[in-house]
Amino acid sequence: MARNQLRRRLREQARRRLLPQLPALDIVIRARPPAYTAVLADLTRDLEQWRAGIVP
Repeated sequence: MARNQLRRRLREQARRRLLPQLPALDIVIRARPPAYTAVLADLTRDLEQWRAGIVP
């Protein structure tokens, strides 16, 4: 249950914050164990930092 909940949270954040700003590509997000206890703000921040490294 925790894995599916984390997957849904990450997918929604990627859909809202990453995909509109990226060119057409496939991405794989690998969640490490600390992600299961992270708050949404931390997950979002990490995704934003990753995006900043990809898109100038």
